[in-house]
Amino acid sequence: MHSDAETLEGGTSPQRPLVLLVEDEAPLRQMTALVLRRLGYRVQEASSGEEALDLAQASRDKIDLLITDVLMPGMSGRELAEVLQSRDAELKVLFLSGRAVGRQSVADTGTAFLQKPFTVDAVSKKIKEVLDPR
Repeated sequence: MHSDAETLEGGTSPQRPLVLLVEDEAPLRQMTALVLRRLGYRVQEASSGEEALDLAQASRDKIDLLITDVLMPGMSGRELAEVLQSRDAELKVLFLSGRAVGRQSVADTGTAFLQKPFTVDAVSKKIKEVLDPR
Protein backbone atom coordinates (compact mmCIF):
# COMPACT_ATOMS: atom_id res chain seq x y z
CA MET A 1 0.00 0.00 0.00
CA HIS A 2 1.34 3.39 -0.97
CA SER A 3 -0.15 6.82 -1.49
CA ASP A 4 1.16 10.19 -2.49
CA ALA A 5 1.31 12.73 0.29
CA GLU A 6 2.59 15.62 -1.78
CA THR A 7 1.43 19.16 -1.14
CA LEU A 8 1.89 22.37 -3.04
CA GLU A 9 3.64 25.43 -1.63
CA GLY A 10 1.66 26.83 1.26
CA GLY A 11 0.49 23.37 2.31
CA THR A 12 -2.56 23.18 0.08
CA SER A 13 -3.56 19.85 -1.42
CA PRO A 14 -2.93 19.43 -5.11
CA GLN A 15 -5.96 19.30 -7.37
CA ARG A 16 -4.47 16.66 -9.64
CA PRO A 17 -6.74 13.68 -10.30
CA LEU A 18 -6.49 10.86 -7.77
CA VAL A 19 -6.05 7.39 -9.25
CA LEU A 20 -6.62 4.16 -7.33
CA LEU A 21 -4.38 1.58 -9.03
CA VAL A 22 -5.16 -2.08 -8.32
CA GLU A 23 -2.76 -4.70 -9.68
CA ASP A 24 -1.81 -7.99 -8.00
CA GLU A 25 1.59 -8.23 -9.72
CA ALA A 26 3.87 -6.00 -7.61
CA PRO A 27 6.49 -5.12 -10.28
CA LEU A 28 3.80 -4.12 -12.77
CA ARG A 29 1.89 -2.15 -10.12
CA GLN A 30 5.03 -0.28 -9.05
CA MET A 31 6.04 0.54 -12.63
CA THR A 32 2.54 1.67 -13.57
CA ALA A 33 2.32 3.83 -10.43
CA LEU A 34 5.65 5.44 -11.32
CA VAL A 35 4.42 6.21 -14.83
CA LEU A 36 1.15 7.65 -13.50
CA ARG A 37 2.98 9.90 -11.05
CA ARG A 38 5.28 11.14 -13.80
CA LEU A 39 2.19 11.93 -15.86
CA GLY A 40 1.04 14.15 -12.99
CA TYR A 41 -1.53 11.98 -11.22
CA ARG A 42 -1.80 11.30 -7.51
CA VAL A 43 -1.78 7.54 -6.98
CA GLN A 44 -2.93 5.13 -4.30
CA GLU A 45 -1.82 1.54 -4.84
CA ALA A 46 -3.49 -1.71 -3.82
CA SER A 47 -2.54 -5.32 -4.52
CA SER A 48 -6.08 -6.71 -4.30
CA GLY A 49 -9.71 -5.73 -4.56
CA GLU A 50 -10.11 -6.09 -0.81
CA GLU A 51 -7.16 -3.77 -0.13
CA ALA A 52 -8.55 -1.28 -2.65
CA LEU A 53 -11.89 -1.21 -0.82
CA ASP A 54 -10.08 -0.46 2.43
CA LEU A 55 -8.07 2.33 0.77
CA ALA A 56 -11.16 3.84 -0.82
CA GLN A 57 -13.01 3.76 2.50
CA ALA A 58 -10.11 5.46 4.30
CA SER A 59 -9.37 8.04 1.60
CA ARG A 60 -10.10 11.62 2.56
CA ASP A 61 -9.95 12.65 -1.10
CA LYS A 62 -12.42 11.68 -3.79
CA ILE A 63 -11.01 9.02 -6.11
CA ASP A 64 -11.35 10.20 -9.69
CA LEU A 65 -10.26 7.07 -11.52
CA LEU A 66 -10.02 3.37 -10.71
CA ILE A 67 -7.43 1.54 -12.81
CA THR A 68 -7.71 -2.15 -12.09
CA ASP A 69 -6.56 -5.46 -13.45
CA VAL A 70 -9.57 -7.51 -14.47
CA LEU A 71 -8.33 -10.90 -13.31
CA MET A 72 -7.00 -11.03 -9.75
CA PRO A 73 -7.12 -13.58 -6.92
CA GLY A 74 -10.16 -13.03 -4.72
CA MET A 75 -12.25 -10.09 -5.85
CA SER A 76 -12.07 -9.42 -9.59
CA GLY A 77 -11.57 -5.97 -11.04
CA ARG A 78 -15.12 -6.00 -12.35
CA GLU A 79 -16.53 -6.83 -8.90
CA LEU A 80 -14.38 -4.09 -7.36
CA ALA A 81 -15.58 -1.53 -9.89
CA GLU A 82 -19.21 -2.45 -9.24
CA VAL A 83 -18.81 -1.98 -5.48
CA LEU A 84 -16.94 1.32 -5.77
CA GLN A 85 -19.31 2.71 -8.41
CA SER A 86 -22.27 1.82 -6.18
CA ARG A 87 -20.69 4.17 -3.62
CA ASP A 88 -19.72 6.86 -6.15
CA ALA A 89 -21.58 6.87 -9.46
CA GLU A 90 -19.13 9.47 -10.85
CA LEU A 91 -16.11 7.18 -10.43
CA LYS A 92 -14.41 6.52 -13.76
CA VAL A 93 -12.94 3.07 -14.44
CA LEU A 94 -10.19 1.74 -16.70
CA PHE A 95 -9.78 -2.02 -16.85
CA LEU A 96 -6.41 -3.65 -17.62
CA SER A 97 -5.67 -7.21 -18.66
CA GLY A 98 -2.98 -9.15 -20.39
CA ARG A 99 -5.35 -11.98 -21.31
CA ALA A 100 -8.12 -12.19 -23.88
CA VAL A 101 -10.43 -13.72 -21.27
CA GLY A 102 -9.97 -10.56 -19.17
CA ARG A 103 -11.13 -8.35 -22.01
CA GLN A 104 -14.07 -10.65 -22.75
CA SER A 105 -15.20 -10.62 -19.12
CA VAL A 106 -15.71 -6.83 -19.17
CA ALA A 107 -16.68 -6.32 -22.83
CA ASP A 108 -20.37 -6.01 -21.95
CA THR A 109 -19.78 -3.22 -19.42
CA GLY A 110 -18.92 -0.51 -21.95
CA THR A 111 -16.04 0.45 -19.66
CA ALA A 112 -12.66 1.57 -21.01
CA PHE A 113 -10.10 -1.19 -21.47
CA LEU A 114 -6.34 -1.23 -22.04
CA GLN A 115 -4.45 -4.36 -23.08
CA LYS A 116 -1.25 -5.19 -21.15
CA PRO A 117 1.54 -4.63 -21.86
CA PHE A 118 0.96 -0.99 -22.76
CA THR A 119 3.15 2.00 -23.58
CA VAL A 120 3.33 5.24 -21.61
CA ASP A 121 1.67 7.01 -24.53
CA ALA A 122 -1.15 4.46 -24.66
CA VAL A 123 -1.96 4.68 -20.95
CA SER A 124 -1.69 8.48 -20.99
CA LYS A 125 -4.08 8.76 -23.94
CA LYS A 126 -6.56 6.25 -22.51
CA ILE A 127 -6.66 7.98 -19.10
CA LYS A 128 -7.33 11.34 -20.75
CA GLU A 129 -10.16 9.76 -22.77
CA VAL A 130 -11.70 8.26 -19.63
CA LEU A 131 -11.38 11.37 -17.44
CA ASP A 132 -12.48 13.82 -20.14
CA PRO A 133 -14.79 12.08 -22.62
CA ARG A 134 -15.76 14.51 -25.35
